[in-house]
Amino acid sequence: MTARPEVVCLCGSARFMPRMQELARELGLAGDIVLAPVDAETAPTPQQKATLDALHRHKIDLADRVLVVNPGGYVGESTAAEVAYARDRGKPVEFTDAR
Repeated sequence: MTARPEVVCLCGSARFMPRMQELARELGLAGDIVLAPVDAETAPTPQQKATLDALHRHKIDLADRVLVVNPGGYVGESTAAEVAYARDRGKPVEFTDAR
């Protein structure tokens, strides 16, 4: 591999974490660098959520593109805010499912 790999940031609801992990594996095996949300496993405290949200915005900043994991077309409030953030910064945004 001589060219710089594409950096992809996965976004989506925590309920879709298993699908995000599958996609991260698929994209990584295809040669992409994958940035994904932290799997907190249990509901984070409000302070932890604020920290994780800020961290994820930084991941979006590092990415070449954003891939939204949205089975059934579902995009929650936090994910919608991440999509708006990415678009405001000129990042291409794609969805796994039609909306």
